Amino acid sequence: MLSVTRPSPKTIRLAAYVVILAVAIWVCIRLLSHPSSETTNDAYVVADFTLVAPRIPGQISEVLVEDNQQVKAGQLLVRIDDRDFKAALTSAEADVAAERASVANYEAEIARQPSLVDQARATLKSDEASIAFARENALRYQNLSESGAGTTQEQQHASSTLADSTQQDVDVLHTQRDKAAGALARAEAVLEQAKLNLSYTQIPAPVDGKVGRRSVRVGAFVTTGTPLLAIVPLAQAYVVANFQENQLTNMRPGQTVRITVDTFPGVVIRGHVDSLAPATGLSFSPIEPDNATGNFTKIVQRVPVKITIDRGQEAASRLSVGLSVEAEVAVGKRADTRIAGADAK
Repeated sequence: MLSVTRPSPKTIRLAAYVVILAVAIWVCIRLLSHPSSETTNDAYVVADFTLVAPRIPGQISEVLVEDNQQVKAGQLLVRIDDRDFKAALTSAEADVAAERASVANYEAEIARQPSLVDQARATLKSDEASIAFARENALRYQNLSESGAGTTQEQQHASSTLADSTQQDVDVLHTQRDKAAGALARAEAVLEQAKLNLSYTQIPAPVDGKVGRRSVRVGAFVTTGTPLLAIVPLAQAYVVANFQENQLTNMRPGQTVRITVDTFPGVVIRGHVDSLAPATGLSFSPIEPDNATGNFTKIVQRVPVKITIDRGQEAASRLSVGLSVEAEVAVGKRADTRIAGADAK
């Protein structure tokens, strides 16, 4: 009868330890070779702020905002002395009125020309004797001119009495009316520009945000395009994280991001990957390196990744542009679930 030798408990425990160790090693290799999240501390808070500048030169008469003040779009920020522009507007309005009167005068003259033509024709018909005399006088001057007793100028002057110049007067009036209409259009354009310049003396906020970089002061003379202050829309702030090129393998727009801010320890802000830059940061540098010459040392490049901040977070409203943050992007489902669970806590 055969006897079966059972392994000792010590051997069983040793085998179990080996299996557990092998599983642990396999899990570690999987985690290290395929990380479920990518992290970088080369990240900063960014906002597309707007520099406010005047569209006309002038002297600042009033500044209606303070440093770091929250403003709404359309809120009046700065007022420029408008006395010169009001005078220019009044002058432009007077020029328009004068040109309109000139056009109306020519139109009235044109309107009365048909009655003048009829009157002239009635006069010619009722004065046949004068016409006959003019013809004979013209013939006489022509004969005198040919015989040397008269001059050619006298003959032409006598003949011109038969010319009907009324229609020519109408053509001249039409031309003068068109010229006056052109002057009126130019005066109206100057008036419109004067209205715009007067409106430019009041500078409103272009967007909602917080006032920063305020350099404008009452009494200062500013020129067109001089930056007066900046409006920073903190509600639309986002994060630019510079990830190494070997961290972008599984990174896609829409993935969940966990953001921690150095200024607020322990506070977690949620976000999502918006987009990846089309080039590395070095590609946009003023002096791009040329690796085709000399010795080459490979350097890992970084690609900017835009991360939008989810709305409705109280901590996000306290961010300032330029703050350093740490961004962790969930590139796998396991990390996505872990980040969501950490945020829920």
